Amino acid sequence: MNFSQKDADIFVPDNAIMPDALARTTHLCIGAHQDDQEFMAYHGIAACFNNPDKWFSGVCVTNGAGSARSGAYEKYTDEEMMDIRRIEQRKAAYMGEYGCEIQLAHPSSNIKDANNEDVLNDLRTIFEIAQPEIVYLHNPADKHDTHVASMLRSITVMRSMPADQHPKKVYGAEIWRSLDWLNDEDKEILAVDAHRNLASSLCGIYDSQITGGKRYDLATMGRQAANATFFASHATDTNDALTWAVDLTPLINDQSLVVSDYIVSFIKRLEEDVIRRINNLI
Repeated sequence: MNFSQKDADIFVPDNAIMPDALARTTHLCIGAHQDDQEFMAYHGIAACFNNPDKWFSGVCVTNGAGSARSGAYEKYTDEEMMDIRRIEQRKAAYMGEYGCEIQLAHPSSNIKDANNEDVLNDLRTIFEIAQPEIVYLHNPADKHDTHVASMLRSITVMRSMPADQHPKKVYGAEIWRSLDWLNDEDKEILAVDAHRNLASSLCGIYDSQITGGKRYDLATMGRQAANATFFASHATDTNDALTWAVDLTPLINDQSLVVSDYIVSFIKRLEEDVIRRINNLI
């Protein structure tokens, strides 16, 4: 398989041949950066782990050059950081028994350009071969521009595909903005209790980010535990860890929907719920 960027990296942990390794995909995550897949799509990783009938494949769209760094990584150049992050993502893919890990190595500026054909063509190649049942994307309310851009490019590509190749479910998951604000009936509730040791290991494998200044490992595991505990105020916990997502499937199946209007409709429902609750108690 050939992609547009010379530094694009394809890794198949069990050494299956490509493109067959990608074609067996059932769960696919398109993340903007190395580590995004492990933070937002553990639901899919766990579903496929040690399961011969399901395969998780991950795609990292950017090259990781803009990573924050301090401590032992403070003096790393962008090129050195790109190398170490590529290796870290491979380690995660091996540990999580991914079917395939593809790092497209685009600069963030490419992703943010809606007219960049290289990005769209790379993603189209992946979707056409993988034809996943379930897709995990960043959510439209995420506050990181590159996250939102990678989600938009993925939606563009999926919309361009024949209807019979559309995934059954597309989730918009949380990273740079929790989705706790969604009304409960609007939450896609993704249980992530399984193999918590694996979840912890996958979050912790990105030493360049953790030692480099961001405790993503503690934050991700803590958020998942908090979601489980604070989900139901009048019931005991039924899960130890939950991830929230918003259902983006309608955006793929109905091209008349506008992404911004779609996510704002959830915000408006939150507004209505807050107003109703207060007014009922005055």
